[in-house]
This record gives sequence, structure tokens and C-alpha cells, in this order.
Amino acid sequence: MRSALARIGSAVAVAVILTSCSGGGDATGEPKGLAASAVCGGFAKDAASTVALKSVLGGDRFEDDYSKPDKAIDRLREDAASPWADSYQPQPVTYCGLRPAEGGEKDLKIEVGAVGKGSYLSPKLAPKVTSYTTGLEAFTSSSLGSVYFSCRPEAAAHEIVVETTIWGPAGVPETDLAQRTRLITLANAAARNVSAELGCQGDRLATGVPVAIPNPSSAP
Repeated sequence: MRSALARIGSAVAVAVILTSCSGGGDATGEPKGLAASAVCGGFAKDAASTVALKSVLGGDRFEDDYSKPDKAIDRLREDAASPWADSYQPQPVTYCGLRPAEGGEKDLKIEVGAVGKGSYLSPKLAPKVTSYTTGLEAFTSSSLGSVYFSCRPEAAAHEIVVETTIWGPAGVPETDLAQRTRLITLANAAARNVSAELGCQGDRLATGVPVAIPNPSSAP
């Protein structure tokens, strides 16, 4: 009996050592979760987006949270394939949902969907957000932002306007302007990825980090 208990105790000790050496990964030593370059179709593989994603969610690895990038692209193609009835209201699809691999309450969601022609920034909202030079319009607070760009996929019936909306973690102060820049960088990167998948031309989307500009309502 003592010999059996000793063997069990040794096995447990070895398991604990192996787990602690794995750094939170699996039994093979592989790190848990996905690298920034691998999430949601690889939209965050450029340096600016990778840095922004790590800063927004914390850590270097991420868990997928009901991302449907392929479905989102297919829905946009369908919306561009035929004219809309006056009553038709396209529904956005979650292009990317992420959480930190190590856990915690932070999360990030990016939706894409076709919308009617703008403008999109209302005078009431303008003082609460920062606007940026990319696409047709782009603006964000410290928790929510949008990028709009026009697109006519190859052989499509008509041009559509694509809205890329990003929700960042809750609880970030609205005075955190750096968070706004991170969110718009990620939303713009996702928009660029969507545009490339659809084969859009002349989307006017910025490369890297979009430049902040005065809001239309406050411009001289």
C-alpha cells in the first residue's frame, strides 16, 4: 500500500512540474491561444495592428470568441449581388471576436455589414468622438468606433458601403485618446482585410494608423 501511494505521489509531482514548465500551454509545451497574426483571417498581422491588439486586450495570445469572418464576407457579397428593397435592412455579422488567452473580463468585437449611404457622424455624436482620415468616414470613442468604405465587388450588381464597427473593452475612460487610436487602427485593419477579400477598388482606406482630423461639425 505504501509503495502504491508513493508511486501516485510521484506521478502527481511530475504532472505539477510539467504543467508549471509549460507556461500555461498544453502538454506539448505549445503556448495557449492564437498569435495576433493568426486571428480572424490574419487582419492584425501588420506591426501597427499587432501592437494595438496586444495593448487593447493585454498579453500576446488570444482566444476566438464566435468569430465568423467567412460568413461576414459571404453576406457582403450577397448584399452587393442584387438591388435592395426599400424595406431591406442588412444585418451585420461578427467578423472577429477575441478574448485574452489567459482569461479575464476584457473582450473585443468587430462587426461588418452593408449600410445605406451617409453621412454617418451626427452633430450630436461628433463632440464625443475623434474622426480619422480613412475610407468615407471613420470615428471612434474609447470604447466604440466605426470605419465606412465604399465597395463594388467584381461582377456585383451595385456598389455597397461597408460599415466596420469595433467594440473595445468596457471601463476605459473617454479621456484615453490612445485607446481611440488603437481601436481605429484595428477597425481600419479589419476593413482593409474585408476590402481585399471582396476585391474592392478605390476604398480609400489608410495603411497602418489612420490620422486624426477635426470632426466635420467643428472644422473651421
